[in-house]
Amino acid sequence: MPELKILAISGSLRSASYNGALVRAAQKFAPGNMTVEIYEGLRDIPLYDQDLDTATPPAAVADLRRRITEADGLFIATPEYNYGIPGPLKNALDWASTPGLNSSLTRKPIALAGAAPSNFGTVRAQLSLRQLFLWTDSQVVGKPELQIFRAHERFDEAGNLTDESTIELLGALLDALAARIRDSKAATAA
Repeated sequence: MPELKILAISGSLRSASYNGALVRAAQKFAPGNMTVEIYEGLRDIPLYDQDLDTATPPAAVADLRRRITEADGLFIATPEYNYGIPGPLKNALDWASTPGLNSSLTRKPIALAGAAPSNFGTVRAQLSLRQLFLWTDSQVVGKPELQIFRAHERFDEAGNLTDESTIELLGALLDALAARIRDSKAATAA
């Protein structure tokens, strides 16, 4: 089976973010047939402006769209801010969702995850992302769900995911993403 290329995006700009650590964990614990590339350009995406959304968008936007298009799937790890997704992530996804039904996100297989120090994790933020991806007809993995609550107990001080049950759940989510990608490719080929 050919190797799958996954683009991983952390919805947090903070250098010591648990969600940044989670995308690094996805890279480390990815199944053997999967390569996870971490997107580092979230901070460079300008605020969405339809006047700039032309055939030649800002360079950072063109790069994001190209990288999403070239990836077989996305892995998004997001924190939850005010019961929703952080502004920088929403902004990047707004750019990636255009033009219309021919965007880089259209029918793209996507796995969602999130980590938070609270007891509730990132349930609402992930729900917001699921709603957003209805517009792009993206193929969001439904199960398993990965909402890492009390993240400070599951990552060490260096940002390494150390909790075995969370590592297993992350592996199951990445396996489900790989299955979604294979199904998508088979449907496209048929």
